[in-house]
Amino acid sequence: MNTTSIGLVDGQVKRQYDTSRRRAAAQATRQAILDAATQLFAERGYAATTMAQVAECAGVAVDTVYTVAGRKPALFLQLVESAISGTGDAVPAAERAYVREMRAEPDAALKLRRYARAVREMHARLAPLLRVARAGPPEVAEVWRGIARRRADNMRLLAQDLAATGQLRRGLDLEEVADVIWATNSPEFYCLLVEDRGWPPERFERWLADGWCRLLLT
Repeated sequence: MNTTSIGLVDGQVKRQYDTSRRRAAAQATRQAILDAATQLFAERGYAATTMAQVAECAGVAVDTVYTVAGRKPALFLQLVESAISGTGDAVPAAERAYVREMRAEPDAALKLRRYARAVREMHARLAPLLRVARAGPPEVAEVWRGIARRRADNMRLLAQDLAATGQLRRGLDLEEVADVIWATNSPEFYCLLVEDRGWPPERFERWLADGWCRLLLT
């Protein structure tokens, strides 16, 4: 290899390395902002938390918070999306690992048990944000309603997936199946039993899966 080729390769490696470092730094900054917002919203409430306080807690400039997260409602939405996906980023439902596992599973009961585990894990992350939403202004309530509407759409897809197994109880239409799962997989429902009534999360998961199987399957 001549020196020109070596220089070209070295330059490509350096650029790739620099790009990787910038991407990692950007992700670390974003995560610091999300962590700071979660902490402050939980401690002080949504209305009492300013973007300047989020920036100070995250160790970044206020302009950085706005550049990375947008205005405060958009920041709250990012917190919710991150809690739902469990990855630090918004992940479409079809691309989540547990959804792919459920779709690949031919048995309806095992689909529902896998989903109950995902719900338990997800709502442990969402519970603090639900408390923020309950005490927040209308702009936060609208974010929460938007998530609930999207969840309802996703449950219609799950109902279709369950129906394709041929294991749904006779007499149930897909809207009823979707509504039953939507109502019982809500973070509000989780908080009622786990936080208010003191159920261990694992007990909630088992009860949820058993309830779905009894109500919906043959």
